[in-house]
Amino acid sequence: MKRKGILAVVSGFSGAGKGTLMKALLETYGEQYALSISATTRKPRPGEEEGKDYFFVSKERFQQMIQEDALIEHACYVGNYYGTPKEYVTRQMEAGRDVILEIEIQGAFKVKEIFPDALLLFVTPPSAAELERRLRGRKTETEEVIRDRLRRAFEEAKYMEQYDYLLINDDLKTCVQEMNQLIQAQHLRTGSSREWILGMKEELESL
Repeated sequence: MKRKGILAVVSGFSGAGKGTLMKALLETYGEQYALSISATTRKPRPGEEEGKDYFFVSKERFQQMIQEDALIEHACYVGNYYGTPKEYVTRQMEAGRDVILEIEIQGAFKVKEIFPDALLLFVTPPSAAELERRLRGRKTETEEVIRDRLRRAFEEAKYMEQYDYLLINDDLKTCVQEMNQLIQAQHLRTGSSREWILGMKEELESL
């Protein structure tokens, strides 16, 4: 019996290193994982590729996807729509690949409603001081933006306990290993293995 993939939802503070962590996970474990690709109505930026960075669609097509219940979740940000195509995620999981969905907190809880067995992971630096240091270390944002991100982190911290696990991103290599271990352990939970268990029961019954 083929093992079905796990859906892992990753959230965390801006500056926690989620993007770097996702990239390192895919580089380390390769074909075992698939990074969920969002659909968006914004125009492609230089270097972005269709089907790799985003699925670029018109607003009309996006509205149609909403009406067809083809999105796991969706939101409007700065005048553009963003959403997670359900078909892409389920197809990857059926193929046995574990799907990583990087998304903000409210979207994560919506995903959990649709996929009760989804694993919720929250990425955080080891301290608030380190978070501020990383945000300032980018040297790409104004003081106002940095303060806004820190205020937002304070609000987001209220929801950390609702996640299944915290990943403290202090050492990247260690954090990647811990993330992989948590996702693979999820395969052994009876809820996540429901279809496998049913198949085993049917095989035993036929003996």
